Amino acid sequence: MKTLDQIAAELQGYDPQALRADIVNAFLERMVDPVSGTEDLGLFEALGRVLAHDVVSPFNVPPHDNSAMDGYAFDGSQLGGAAITLRVAGTAFAGAAWQGTVGRGQCLRIMTGAIMPAGLDTVVPQELVQVAGDAVTIPPGLLGIGDNRRLAGEDIRANSVALQKGEQLTPAALGLVASLGKKTVCVVRQLRVAYFSTGDEVLSLGEPPREGALLAAAFAEAASKADAIITSGGVSVGEADHTRAMMHKLGADSGGVAFWRIAMRPGRPMAVGRIGKSVLFGLPGNPVAVMVTFLAFVRPALLRMMGSTQPAPPLLKAHSSEALRKKPGRTEYQRGVVSRAADGRLQVRTTGNQGSGVLSSMVQANGLIVLHHDQGSVAVEDPVDVLMFDGAI
Repeated sequence: MKTLDQIAAELQGYDPQALRADIVNAFLERMVDPVSGTEDLGLFEALGRVLAHDVVSPFNVPPHDNSAMDGYAFDGSQLGGAAITLRVAGTAFAGAAWQGTVGRGQCLRIMTGAIMPAGLDTVVPQELVQVAGDAVTIPPGLLGIGDNRRLAGEDIRANSVALQKGEQLTPAALGLVASLGKKTVCVVRQLRVAYFSTGDEVLSLGEPPREGALLAAAFAEAASKADAIITSGGVSVGEADHTRAMMHKLGADSGGVAFWRIAMRPGRPMAVGRIGKSVLFGLPGNPVAVMVTFLAFVRPALLRMMGSTQPAPPLLKAHSSEALRKKPGRTEYQRGVVSRAADGRLQVRTTGNQGSGVLSSMVQANGLIVLHHDQGSVAVEDPVDVLMFDGAI
C-alpha cells in the first residue's frame, strides 16, 4: 500500500495548497482499493450491488432460432421475382416446439418467440400477406431470405461472459441474469461507511445542547468498524485546529492524512488519508460544498471501493442561457437547471445565488455546470459541460 507522499510524488503538478480538481480524482484512484469479501444474494436483493465475478451464460440466448414477430414461417429459398402462395400447415406458439413438418409450398403460422422448425428460415409479418382459407400469398419484393428470424445465440453465446466482474447491477442487468436461469448472484460485500459532522453546534434531531464531542473516541470507533469515514467541517486552515491535530495523530501510523486546498468553488478545503484500515474523507462544512465535493470526488472513490470498474458517466453538453463570469485557475461547479429550448437544443441556466450555504439551490438544480480549471468566462449560447444529478442528490 502506497503512502500519501508516494502517491503525491507520482502526480505532476501536485500542490496541496492549490490542487487541481482533476488531480484530486487521480490521487484518490491511487489511494483507494476495492474491499475484499463477497456474498451471494437473490436477484431481488442485488439491485445496485457490484459483481464479484463474471457471469457466464450456461446456454445460448436465445436457445433456438425463433420468430421475431407474428406471421408465417417458410423456406426462404422459395422467394423469387413473383408472388408466392403457400398452404398453412399448422400454428406454432411460443413456449413449445411445433412437432409437425413443413414441406415445400407450405408455411407455418407462427407467433413471436416461437421456435423455428428445421428447414424454415424466413418469417413474413402477418400484415403483409393475403389470406384465403388455408393459403397465404406473399407479394414480391418485400422480403429477403432470413428476414425476421432470431438466430440461436445471437444475443449471448453459450459459455461466454454475459456480465463482467465490476459491473453494477442495474434493473436491466438483473433482468439479463434472470434470463440465464440464475436465482442468485455473487457480489462484493456492502461497503461500511461511517459519517458524522464535527463542531460543537452540531446536534442530532431532538438532542439537547452539550459540551464539545469526544472526536478522538468517535474517530477511533469509526475506524475500527468502517471501510470509509466521511466527515464534514473542521478541515479549513485556522478553524477547529484540534480536529486537524487529532486527524494527524490518528492517521500517523496508517499512512497519514493530507489537508488540501483545492482550486475549486464551492468546496476548497478537504482532508484525505487513512485512519487504521479506514479511508478518511474530510469534507468542508457548508452544505452545498459538502454535496459538490461528495459528487465530484468521494462518490467515484466509494464506487471504486465497492469494486465497480465502470467509467464515470459522461458530462452533458448544453448551451448556457446566460453569461457566466470566471477566471482561469480553478474549477467551478455552478448549480444549473437543464431544459430543452424551443429549437430542440439543450440549454442550461444557473439557479441564481451560488453561495455555498444556499441549500435550496441544490433542490432547484438538476445538475452542476462544470467550468473547468483553464476555462474563462462563458458568453450566452456558449456550450458548457454539465454533471447531471440523475438521482444522486
